[in-house]
Amino acid sequence: MREISLDRLRTFVAIADLGSFAAAARSLNLAPPTVSLHITELEERIGAPLLSRKRGQVQPSSIGETLLKHARRLLADTELALDDVQRQVQGTGGRVRIGASTGVIAHLLPQALEILGQQHPGIDVQVAVLTSQETLARLVAGSLDAGLVALPQSPVAGLLVEPWRRDPVLAFMPADWPAPARISPAWLAARPLILNDASTRLARITTEWFAVGGQHPVPRIQLNYNDAIKSLVAAGYGASLLPHEASALQPDPRIAMRPLRPALWRELGIAHRTGSIERPTQHVLDVLWRLRQG
Repeated sequence: MREISLDRLRTFVAIADLGSFAAAARSLNLAPPTVSLHITELEERIGAPLLSRKRGQVQPSSIGETLLKHARRLLADTELALDDVQRQVQGTGGRVRIGASTGVIAHLLPQALEILGQQHPGIDVQVAVLTSQETLARLVAGSLDAGLVALPQSPVAGLLVEPWRRDPVLAFMPADWPAPARISPAWLAARPLILNDASTRLARITTEWFAVGGQHPVPRIQLNYNDAIKSLVAAGYGASLLPHEASALQPDPRIAMRPLRPALWRELGIAHRTGSIERPTQHVLDVLWRLRQG
């Protein structure tokens, strides 16, 4: 069965609106025989007359009226779809899907989204809370356009992962704890601890930091939500090791932050597929790169 051409429907709507084949031909920049051919083919496809002449004017038949209603909707939807696609091609609209951890979403991504909203308000950014490995897997599968991941990462075919930020990891502890100017693994391991979930990259690097000092502490609780960890620290439940971005707000006054000895860093990268990048995604990446230095 042959499909109905949008061009034929557009011709039919023009005739119904203008009342004549000749006027429709002029409006569509078509030769009159082409307009007649469009209607003939459309009526053959429908199997019934679509137009009739009344008092010298061409009008839709009852069947034509039914088709006209649907044709207008189809043509309007088509124009809307083309407009949406064109905005995405031009980079003024479209959807960009990003994967990131809770820590990045809480403190870094909002800054990027604010800038993006000012410069490209038509771009819809959808954010998924994911681990770095989940983000990379979804990038490979094509269900994400970009991701913010912990470094280092093993090479993944088809993906480009570039260093983005390097933020210090600090000791967060109740402000009323007497503490040295710099916190060592031995000193911190002797205190109650609130650490990141073992599945995270941050948990692995903090475990390695303690191990350098010969320490293997068991935390009181493990979470994968940095703001919740800070709330527990403020309540006096324990101390934690968390990254601190230079642009982040100062924590609750009940929390003291101290640098570590030896120093520890949380490194992040921007990941996306290799090859051509759609313009909305490139706009998002450009904004993220502006936050590279914090």
